[in-house]
Amino acid sequence: MHVSRLRASAALVGAVALLAGAQVGTSAAASGPGRTLPPWPAAQRYSPSTGPSVSAFARSEGGDGDGDSGEEKASEIMDGAEQYAYARTAPAASLPPAALAAAKAAADALPVANRSWKEVTDQPYDSEPAGFDDPFWSNAGAGTGHAAGRMTALASDGVSQVYAGAAMGGVWRTGDGGAHWKPVFQDQASISIGALAVDKADRSLWVGTGESNTSQDAYMGQGVYRSDDRARSFAKVGGSELDGTTISRLVFDGYGTVYAATSGGLWRHAAGTASGAWQLVLKPDPNPDGSPYRQSFISDVVVRPGSHGKNVLAVLGWRGGTAANGFYLSTAYGAAHTFGKITPTGDIDVDDIGRTTLAYSSDGRRLYAIIESPERLADGDDSVLQGVFVSRSGRPTGPWSLIADTDKLAASGSAIADPGYRPGVQAWYNQALAVDPKNSDHVYVSLEETYETRNGGSTFQTIAPYWNYGLACGDDCPMTTHPDQHALLISGGQVWQGNDGGVFRRPLTATGLGSWTSTNDTLHTLQYYGVDTSALGKDTAYWGGLQDNGTSLLLGDKAPTMLEPAGGDGGKTISDPGNADNALGEYVDLDMYITQDGGHSFRQATPTCESNPDFADCDPSARFIAPVVQDVDDPTHWVSGGSRIWDDTVGWDTTCDEDSCDWKPVHDLGTDAVGGENVATALAVKGGVTYAGWIDSGGNPSPSFATGIDTNYGGTWHRVTAPNLPQRIVAALQVDPTDAAHVYAVYGGYSRRWIPDGGLGHVFESHDGGTSWTDITGNLPDVHAGAAVLDGGWLVVGTDVGVFATSAASPGTWTRLGKGLPTVAVDDLNVTPDGRYVVVGTHGRGIWKVRL
Repeated sequence: MHVSRLRASAALVGAVALLAGAQVGTSAAASGPGRTLPPWPAAQRYSPSTGPSVSAFARSEGGDGDGDSGEEKASEIMDGAEQYAYARTAPAASLPPAALAAAKAAADALPVANRSWKEVTDQPYDSEPAGFDDPFWSNAGAGTGHAAGRMTALASDGVSQVYAGAAMGGVWRTGDGGAHWKPVFQDQASISIGALAVDKADRSLWVGTGESNTSQDAYMGQGVYRSDDRARSFAKVGGSELDGTTISRLVFDGYGTVYAATSGGLWRHAAGTASGAWQLVLKPDPNPDGSPYRQSFISDVVVRPGSHGKNVLAVLGWRGGTAANGFYLSTAYGAAHTFGKITPTGDIDVDDIGRTTLAYSSDGRRLYAIIESPERLADGDDSVLQGVFVSRSGRPTGPWSLIADTDKLAASGSAIADPGYRPGVQAWYNQALAVDPKNSDHVYVSLEETYETRNGGSTFQTIAPYWNYGLACGDDCPMTTHPDQHALLISGGQVWQGNDGGVFRRPLTATGLGSWTSTNDTLHTLQYYGVDTSALGKDTAYWGGLQDNGTSLLLGDKAPTMLEPAGGDGGKTISDPGNADNALGEYVDLDMYITQDGGHSFRQATPTCESNPDFADCDPSARFIAPVVQDVDDPTHWVSGGSRIWDDTVGWDTTCDEDSCDWKPVHDLGTDAVGGENVATALAVKGGVTYAGWIDSGGNPSPSFATGIDTNYGGTWHRVTAPNLPQRIVAALQVDPTDAAHVYAVYGGYSRRWIPDGGLGHVFESHDGGTSWTDITGNLPDVHAGAAVLDGGWLVVGTDVGVFATSAASPGTWTRLGKGLPTVAVDDLNVTPDGRYVVVGTHGRGIWKVRL
């Protein structure tokens, strides 16, 4: 259920307050006569809408110069929305396109340790496991079944093969309806997928890298790739023209041209070859101030069927609104300088066009559109949907008729019909649209849920509700899909749906609720933020926190199914090395919960104002994914970090409520030059010594960027001052288990070769408690590094292009740690309790391990 919906799938944190302890307001049962809504989802759904918080950096960006643009008011950098990306670009707002490719080339050139990675999470992931029915945290009764990670694109060759693209998990292929998936695109510089398309002329598969959903963990791409041998091999299309962009759509005109809708304009290329450069044909925003949010974000492009490639319609659809947002039409075969901005007539508010998705009927006589409203996003409304529209003439100029708005969809059987969180609340993040090629009245509209009309929009029915809570069918509700939809495909008599929980399908002939099949059993694309391990007899238990798929538990390497004891967004995780029943999980903003019975029940134990507002000494701010760690000496001594550093010596018996809390504040990280809270980014603790990395402005981009390390080594808290440490985010800290004065600091982002003022180096070592530091980066690729672990005489670091190791006794010469790990961001590292394996949590390909 992935209660993180209100988090806007990792980004609506600012738009909707997630107060776990807040008053629910309307009773849970009020949403329908069926199954009662559990307290945790209820708290989300009825939380007050507060509107996005505006960071100083977002205010400085402005919009079109009038001081009151949707971009400015909406705060293009919502709390949490950009923190994952900002860790990779800070202190800048964006990254030069060539940086990631250079890092991948450097990684490929390093020697490889004679080890092989083993995929740990290669079994089905059950989001509603039997017996795991905590009334506050579990998904019990949601109806989502087996899940996978976020899927962003779907395509078919029209015969037997279906392709699915993952947010950070590459491209997968199935030839048997999703019963078996195989990864076919996993070793390129970027395996973040934004678009897929198959050219009907030769059945070549085209892959657009760079997810375009603008969520906090949407990762940049490295252009477009083409395969003419059913995905056995790929060639990059063109040169570096599209590197560093995200790609919303790839579309063929049927007459030899392919279009790419990107975050940097509309481009075209010859469809029959990978050679030759891409040609820029539309980039209407002049962007005089060089804003990273005004690069002409083309959210969709369509070629009108029957026009012989002549009529091409593109939409500049940046979610926050710019003066250049709107519809652009070429009636000259999409050539450069032939696109003009048009004014659609009818019901569309042309001054309020944000992210837009388009779809033609197969005969070109109908044109449908989903349009997000930047104004509603700016106002923090409980829906940001302008509407679903149709041009019944097929002409982009219209007239356009409104066929669905939030109220109409809410009344169609929606599970999110009550105030606070309504259909279209995340229309800036999740949209998909498909028209039945045999019936132009039969249309699928996907937002958080999926809706169907069979009469051209006169009526709609919810066919994939957000969850089954509150529906009239009660305990007899059929299976739905995971929420937050991103892709639709009609192929082979089926409609396929890609969303935050994988890929689902059902027959085109099906009506009403149900008939959905989860195809996720062999689709291993889970996105981990954190992972930890516990001994399980002679085996290992794996706990982890996931994007939109909760906290996971795998009871041994050979377990037939992995379990999801707690739903929503997961985060950092710690577990008892000697008892797999004991674990701490994390929701966003340092909202922590503890289990002592293996996930069958949980209790909330957090000192943050977001989730424990009546606690007098609560912490006012934390990063979206905030750090929490165990003492290397004592697994029951914990330290966590928001704007303060919190210490807990009670361990698994920890409680924290409005009256008393076992988390004790031991250090305030202070404020930045404009009054924003500094918040923790990384922690390490040994006994009474704690090291805390921090960033200013609540973790969001800021014009007064500042970062650093605080420690109490020596007896009192103080700020480390070392001239050779970079001005980038402190992404990880690792203290030597044998010496509290010996500590490593790992820095994210890229060096000043790519980012001005970022400094040099990624890994630094101190032997005197942080007084002085030595740069041991050596030959480590210049790329974001986000995790570190010290074990067996080796320092191991996880990056966006692999995992690397160096001798702790003589650091600086790095080796790639093993073969077989896909090119995926590594967000966490752990060592099994027996010390034999390094375990990594990847953000798109699940958990893997390698023998030390």
